[in-house]
Amino acid sequence: MIRADMHTHSEFSGDSKAPAEGQVKAAIESGLSWYTFTDHLDLYMPLCEQEDGSIGNAFILDIPAYTKEVARIRDKYKDKISVFTGIELGLLDKAFPDYRRILNETPFDFVLGSIHTVADMDPYFPEYWKKYPGKKGVILYFETMLDCIESFSDFDSLAHLDYIIRYCQDEKENPVLRDYEYSVFGEIIDEVLKWVIKNDKALEVNTAGFKYGLDRPNPSLQVLKRYRELGGERITIGSDGHKKEHLFYDFDKTEELLISLGFKYYEVFKKRKPVSIRLGE
Repeated sequence: MIRADMHTHSEFSGDSKAPAEGQVKAAIESGLSWYTFTDHLDLYMPLCEQEDGSIGNAFILDIPAYTKEVARIRDKYKDKISVFTGIELGLLDKAFPDYRRILNETPFDFVLGSIHTVADMDPYFPEYWKKYPGKKGVILYFETMLDCIESFSDFDSLAHLDYIIRYCQDEKENPVLRDYEYSVFGEIIDEVLKWVIKNDKALEVNTAGFKYGLDRPNPSLQVLKRYRELGGERITIGSDGHKKEHLFYDFDKTEELLISLGFKYYEVFKKRKPVSIRLGE
C-alpha cells in the first residue's frame, strides 16, 4: 500500500472544516507513515460569497498559525507518523512576487503548484463555462497552466493536471466529464508534460478523481501513459482529502494502475528534497 499522502487539507483551507489534528489521527489509524498538509493559498483569486454571506477570498492562508499548528501536531505524534508542512499555491501571474517572498520566508517541506483561476474566473463555477463552454474552456485552462509554469517554477509537483474535467460543462450546461479524451487536448497537454520533465518537477497523481466518480485519477491514465512515453518518471500521490474519510482515497487501486503503467517509485518531500519510495512495497 502507498503509505504517504502528499496532498491533504484541513481547517486552514477555506474549503475544509476538518481539524488538522483529526486528519493526522485518521492517517495513523489507517496505517500511513507519511502525512503532508498542503493547505490552500490562492492570492488574487476571484472574490465569491463566503459561508457568512460576506464577499471575499476563501483561500488566504494564515501561515504563522498554520505552521505553528502543524509543528505542534508533528511533535505530538512523532512516534506514530511523520508529519510535514506543505502548501498548495494557486498559480496566477500577479501572485508570483508574493509567492517568491513567502517561500523565501517560510521553510515548507513541500510545494504543490495548481491552477484554480483562469481568465480571472474560477472554473469551479458555472459562470466560467457559460463564457468558455466545453472544449474552449478546457483548452484555455491548459494554456493558462503552461503560461504560469513557464513564468514560475518554484514548486515541487504539479497538482491534478486535468482536474478541470470534474466541472466541465458544454453549451447546454450538461456535464461532459466522460467525454474527456487525451487525444482531444493532447497537443497542449504534451507541452505541459514536456515542461515538467525538462524542469525536473514531479507530476501529481491525484486520487480525488475516483471520489468524484470519474473512475480514474487526475491526470487520466491516458495522460499518465503519455508522461511515461515522454520519459517522465517522477510522481507524487495525493488524495486531495478535505475530510478524514477522503484521505488516501483508493490508494490501493492507484498503486495497481501506476505499476501497470510502468512507474516504479513515488516521491515524498522533506525540506523540499525528494525521497523515492518503491511502489508495491
